[in-house]
Amino acid sequence: MTVQLQQMDMNLFPVLDAIYNTRNLTRAAERLHITQPAVSNALARLRRVLNDQLFIRTPNGMSPTPLTERIMPKVQQALTLLGSSVAEHHQFEPKTAEKTLRVSMNDMAETLVLPRLLEHLQQVAPGISVESYYVPRDQLAKELAANSLDFALDVPMISATQLNQQRLSADRYQCMLRPDHPFAQQTNLTLEQYLELEHIHVSSRRSGPGIADIALNKLGRRRKIKLRVQHYRVAPLVVMKTDLALTVPVSLAQQYPAKCFELPFQIPQMDWHLLWHRSQDEEGANRWLRQQVLHLFG
Repeated sequence: MTVQLQQMDMNLFPVLDAIYNTRNLTRAAERLHITQPAVSNALARLRRVLNDQLFIRTPNGMSPTPLTERIMPKVQQALTLLGSSVAEHHQFEPKTAEKTLRVSMNDMAETLVLPRLLEHLQQVAPGISVESYYVPRDQLAKELAANSLDFALDVPMISATQLNQQRLSADRYQCMLRPDHPFAQQTNLTLEQYLELEHIHVSSRRSGPGIADIALNKLGRRRKIKLRVQHYRVAPLVVMKTDLALTVPVSLAQQYPAKCFELPFQIPQMDWHLLWHRSQDEEGANRWLRQQVLHLFG
């Protein structure tokens, strides 16, 4: 007997299992929390598809046919595997879990997040590994939907309605100088002094203004860009060796023995958001891991 899988309604197998275990249609219905006619209808459908009576009514209840006896071990094994898979989707045991966490973040986010996250995971979930790489913002939703990524740390993405987002932190910007810079003894920095400085601009793009430049443009002013680099991690190292200035989030500037000034003009804060796909909202590992990240930055 050959039965094509597409002919089968997988919802019928729990009915088959319930009848096999109870030997009674009424008790099978009670176990499944459905009506007895629904069980009878499901059994009739199974008989048609499998071309077998499956159960014979006897004074002692519904007696399985040889075909039923032959297929039931595999059916029960499949139902057990399906049940455990569903449970694993919702439950997560961090102490014993073996998982690779894939996160998209830029180099500054890595600096701020990874040391704290890995220290925490080493204690509570030692079997979890982390892969961090940067995915361009216009590809994030696609990567998260395809389950190529678990999370992303980035600025808010208002138009990405298929993503869930939660704010991790807000970081204001400061002007960072080396500790023995000619301006280092001052208590504040004027706008004219800021514009007198030569600046480092951090951007992954080849051209275009940064957030400080946009704010200055609104004032009709422009700063002097001496160096343009791709990554935030290298920029402070240049600052510490030169007279160049770096406009940088406070959380990064604080990691260096530098002189930092509040900016003499208004600039929006840098908002870090944790992003994940809505399809992963109730997945056990994803839910637990994002709770850990949110707790670390709460």
